[in-house]
Amino acid sequence: MPRYKYYDYTQTVLIPVDLEKQLTPGTIEYVIHKLVEERVSVKSFEEKLNNDETGRPAYDPKVLLKIILLSHSRGIISSRKIERACKENVVFMAISAGQCPDHSTIAGFITTMEAEVLPLFRDILLVCDELKLLGGTSFALDGLKLPSNASKHWSGTHPELQKKKEKLEKKIAKIIQQHKKLDKGGNKKQDKNQKTKEDKQLESLRSKADKIEKWLKGNNPKIGKQGKEVKSNITDNDSCKMSTSSGVIQGYNSQALVDEKHQIIVYSEAFGSGQDYSHVPPMIDGAKGNMKTLGKTDKYFKDKTLTADANYHSTENLQKCEDENIDAYIPDVDFRKRDSRFESQDKYKEKKVERYELENFAYNKKDDCYICPMGKKLTRKSSRTIEKGYRQYACKQRECEVCEKKSQCIRMPAGKKKYLTIPVKEKTVTLSKRMRDKIDTKQGREKYERRLAIVEPVFGNIKARKRMDYFTLRSKIKVNIQWTLYCAVHNLEKIANYAVI
Repeated sequence: MPRYKYYDYTQTVLIPVDLEKQLTPGTIEYVIHKLVEERVSVKSFEEKLNNDETGRPAYDPKVLLKIILLSHSRGIISSRKIERACKENVVFMAISAGQCPDHSTIAGFITTMEAEVLPLFRDILLVCDELKLLGGTSFALDGLKLPSNASKHWSGTHPELQKKKEKLEKKIAKIIQQHKKLDKGGNKKQDKNQKTKEDKQLESLRSKADKIEKWLKGNNPKIGKQGKEVKSNITDNDSCKMSTSSGVIQGYNSQALVDEKHQIIVYSEAFGSGQDYSHVPPMIDGAKGNMKTLGKTDKYFKDKTLTADANYHSTENLQKCEDENIDAYIPDVDFRKRDSRFESQDKYKEKKVERYELENFAYNKKDDCYICPMGKKLTRKSSRTIEKGYRQYACKQRECEVCEKKSQCIRMPAGKKKYLTIPVKEKTVTLSKRMRDKIDTKQGREKYERRLAIVEPVFGNIKARKRMDYFTLRSKIKVNIQWTLYCAVHNLEKIANYAVI
């Protein structure tokens, strides 16, 4: 008969654990413990407490901060999983000094950090500056679109949501009508089972209809930058629908401005807008605010290099860089089509279509009109004259719609008639034109190519290694807390990798 080693589950085992020795120098947990104890101010956390004389003792904010930062570095987002880690994981036991706050305490602490999360981020950034981890010469800006804790199926304009409510009410009326038919007789057992099933469906439909009705009464339409109504979301109205490589999501556009030297994030913020054409001003202003707390001047970004992808190419963004005297490299969407290195790639080849240009239209000075190649007249539109040095001429819609050369004349597929815009003044060199010329130089391409190496690994680290691939909180304030905490953890990891503390 084989022999086995003896085991007994009823025996008591005492395991001596020195908590501080579990926090080994050079690890992320050691850096978190050291910096939170010595460099992070918790005064604002303490001001929230009112248990000096009465009430039970609270968990020390430093202990809760350490637990949260360590859990985020391990890719643990759920407050219940954080609570479990404090009971089972020896490193979490060590950093919490054996304390085990419950999940509601952890969740409540995170969601109320609106005023404290930015000072925390700045305290960590100050340590990065003192340890010479900031280069301060070149920066890259980019965004990471992440799903929010809200379904895109609850999105729509007010008319769309009203229409959805009416559809639900029609379904409710249909089920009630079926109930009336069942009440008149038939197979009672079968009818009862069917009615029970439909009652549950009816309750669900009524709940959804009431939810939409209540939301419509308490919320005004969401107006976009173009002055038109954009889609709202009943669950999280600060989030928005945005296109990603994985399809359309309901989420937030998480921005990060990254220093080149060691990929330290100098400022981060989550926006409820999928487009990046207006994100440079708030990101630069936010970074300037952070740098001011580090003892830098308001002119910190003057003559510094900033790279961003083509999504940021807008007059608003370029003007901000101009005002701040930033050496920016933000290409337009067609910059690769002008790059000789991409000539062989079908993706960037110019699609040559024989189209009519201005020289194909004959000008009749006497009648102040243009004649198109098919002999149709384009008359001057005085009501649509652009004051900034342009005149506009247009053909009659009925003549363009039946023209066999329409595809060669009207560029837009949905265009109904031909317009000619004739400049009467010399064109001014716009910010966009100057940026295109700058990007097309050899130096411009070389500097822009550095963007990928600066900012993309940061998002790869946060999303893939830290498993921050969706937001668990709702509203911009709470989502921004979560995003800033992850960016702070990224910087803490850089301190652990590159510095000795």
